[in-house]
Amino acid sequence: MAKKFSIILALAVLLFLAGCQQQATPADRLKEYIEHWNNGEFSEMYTAYLNSGTKEAYASEDFVERQQKLYEDLAIENVEVTYTKPDEDAKWDTEKPADFPVQVKMDTLAGPVEFEKSMTLLFETKEETEDWFVEWDPSFIFEQLEKGDEVQVSTTKSVRGEILDRNKQPIAINGTGFNIGVVPENFTEASAKEDLANVLGVSVASIDEKLGQSWVQDNQFVPISKAAKNDTELLEKATAIPGATYQETAMREYPYGEALGHLSGYIGPITAEKLEELKEQGYTDTDSIGRRGLEQILEERLHGANGVKIVIAKQGENGEEVTVAETPAENGETIILTIDAELQKSTYESMKGEAGTSAAVNPETGETLVLVSSPAYDPNEYMLGISESRFKELSEDPLNPLFNRFGAAYAPGSTIKPVTAAIGMEAGALDPAQGLQIDGATWQKDGSWGDYRVSRLHPEAPNPIDLNKALVYSDNIYFARQALEMGNETFVAGLKNFGFGEEIPFALELQPSQISNEGTLGSEGQLADTSFGQGQMLTNILHLATMYQPFLTDGIMYKPLLYMEEEKGQVWKEGVLSAENAAILRKGMRNVVVDGYAQSANSSSVKIAGKTGTAELKGAIGEEGQENGFFVAYDSEKPDFILAMMVESIEDDGGSDYVAGFATKVFEEYKQNR
Repeated sequence: MAKKFSIILALAVLLFLAGCQQQATPADRLKEYIEHWNNGEFSEMYTAYLNSGTKEAYASEDFVERQQKLYEDLAIENVEVTYTKPDEDAKWDTEKPADFPVQVKMDTLAGPVEFEKSMTLLFETKEETEDWFVEWDPSFIFEQLEKGDEVQVSTTKSVRGEILDRNKQPIAINGTGFNIGVVPENFTEASAKEDLANVLGVSVASIDEKLGQSWVQDNQFVPISKAAKNDTELLEKATAIPGATYQETAMREYPYGEALGHLSGYIGPITAEKLEELKEQGYTDTDSIGRRGLEQILEERLHGANGVKIVIAKQGENGEEVTVAETPAENGETIILTIDAELQKSTYESMKGEAGTSAAVNPETGETLVLVSSPAYDPNEYMLGISESRFKELSEDPLNPLFNRFGAAYAPGSTIKPVTAAIGMEAGALDPAQGLQIDGATWQKDGSWGDYRVSRLHPEAPNPIDLNKALVYSDNIYFARQALEMGNETFVAGLKNFGFGEEIPFALELQPSQISNEGTLGSEGQLADTSFGQGQMLTNILHLATMYQPFLTDGIMYKPLLYMEEEKGQVWKEGVLSAENAAILRKGMRNVVVDGYAQSANSSSVKIAGKTGTAELKGAIGEEGQENGFFVAYDSEKPDFILAMMVESIEDDGGSDYVAGFATKVFEEYKQNR
């Protein structure tokens, strides 16, 4: 009897406890639902929390799959859903709906979205479960979204930024060009297709492919290839073919063509590999991207950012569009260079297609005015899509127009002699007025040098040889003896004061100038060779022009600049030369032109000062090597710029005076036009 009573009592207690256990409140259920919402757990939200009416109206794919796809397509992230909590003593009537203000925030590819709505929970019995369930509709995805509406994304293309020179002349701009194509009903002659393929440098198959596109109509213009605005020859050849014509179209233009080709670079269609890398930055498969030169280096600044808009296309015939979020397009920057495009063009043309390079700098500010690589390619050709035959022609050209020479470094020859003299004078080892007795065409210190001897080109120079005569006659023996006098350590330290052995502080990557491969001088012979710009010494053409600044600024070298936005007159090196010694070297370099062997620079209209140089590149045993000619110069009366020019293989052109003639044309034209 007692046992039976115990069982009955236990059952009564359980029933009592069950009756006392609190039913989950709508606030509790909403809290759980929102946790799943913030975590993007749509399947759990649909299965366990939506009320019967919602599930009847919206199938699982309308709720789960749609939201998952929208999150992916619209790059929805940082979802933050909150609700306004009820009072702690709030009473809930299961016969009535429970309403809660819900706040929704998220980031999308078109910008942030934020709204507040009232969410309703209803008390329902499902099978043997009684609980509160959420009443849902698409407006909880986006506030204005209703059943049957579509969510769409539109993109507004940004406008690529332009590159201008210091005088706002166009270097790389958004201009126009031409689409060359055909109207099929007029393009019927048997030979026309092959003729057009030959003119455009494309295959007949590629023309057939474009004519076979699904949208093509007999009376519609079908683009086949592109042409730059100034390529009148190509337009004339193409339109001479029956049925071929052209239409103007928006296009990137490079008005200075080859003269600025290596500096400007060009744009081209984005590759699949690059698109994968940059798609998070808003690039699409229809975008163009910088491929070479400044177009590539400045891509991030030039490209800008496309605008993106998320809209709801309302249902019905007259459905309106409602904007959910929008980020307007941000156009690329306009970038102004320190380059003087007309001076660059003049310099490029003066070199007459010879292989070489030139640089010009403002001696008072460090601004780079010219940066030429000759010969060059026309960036308009590449931007339009260069043909295989044309690319092969450029690639196989013995002058190598695809090689960027201003980025490389070369043995400077005798153009380094003023620097050697400056180092010696500053060290107190070289007295410019003291003459040396130098006899004969060759010299060596003593028998320990073996077969090595220093040669000079003008043994007729009258003794004694002082600094002025050494510059005028470009006497290698004089400078070799002065370098030996100042010693290895002093000479190397002096070269480092002029920037040798360190990265050139410039916007573009340029090969640093070097004293030698190891950065040291291992023998007296190497010291002698280096004193007149041979041995293993190499200099970059922009650095070479910059090294002449201290002769005009009384000892200051400025950081070379490329962008007008940069602060002018940033000191790179200072105290490398006294005012007194600078004046001596200026006088000597003027005498090089007046009395020496740079007579092509002895202009009647411009009083040029400077130094020539010839660097011999060793050939095979028994063969004479190639000679590169240099001239570094300025207008001694109005030194607006220092010009350094190098031309390869001048051994059959009369030496470095050949280069001085090219440079002189630049100075004369500049003076005439300014």
